[in-house]
Amino acid sequence: MARQERALRTRNALIESAAELFDRDGFETASLATISARAGVSNGALHFHFASKAALAEAVREAAAQRLARITDGGAERGDGGALQMLIDTSHALVRGFGQDVVLRAGFDLGDGRGATGTGTDLCTRWRDWVEAAFARAAREGALAPDASARDATLAVVGAVAGFKALGGRDPEWLSPDTLTRFWSLLLPRVAQELTLGGLVAAGTAAGKEVLWF
Repeated sequence: MARQERALRTRNALIESAAELFDRDGFETASLATISARAGVSNGALHFHFASKAALAEAVREAAAQRLARITDGGAERGDGGALQMLIDTSHALVRGFGQDVVLRAGFDLGDGRGATGTGTDLCTRWRDWVEAAFARAAREGALAPDASARDATLAVVGAVAGFKALGGRDPEWLSPDTLTRFWSLLLPRVAQELTLGGLVAAGTAAGKEVLWF
């Protein structure tokens, strides 16, 4: 059991190290030697766990996918306030994760063409599909304005969150709760049904702040 625990710790350290270097330098530039040195393990230990850099990148993306699932599943579990509030809360949790979790950031980058390994579903697509489903649920609830398009609203949210993530790499202010709150304050009057709008909290609810990514 102790050996298994050590192996798991080593594997997790390598995933974290790889995520940090992929995020900082890009997939192509990061070397296995640097990744292993940063993790404090030998090259032999790295190759014991991962046959190639592509395999290590896939492990980073899978770890990020699990964290994304915890964010979206947590939002769905706290969806008593309706689909739109669930979406607001979940977007805040995701942007908070981008600011604090390098594995989550790197996992999204590895699926958007900057270092894709060519397998699996990229995380941007998973996030877009979840947002689209949330808006579809809001439409069924009668929470969308009569002239609001769920598809157009999905494009706006997914595009904005992706933009905040990209810009946040240079200026953390783009990943602040206030930035996302201003976005929702601008969008909600356009997409939310008038009677629903008054009950929505653009800054996210207390329940939404309990959604975790780790």
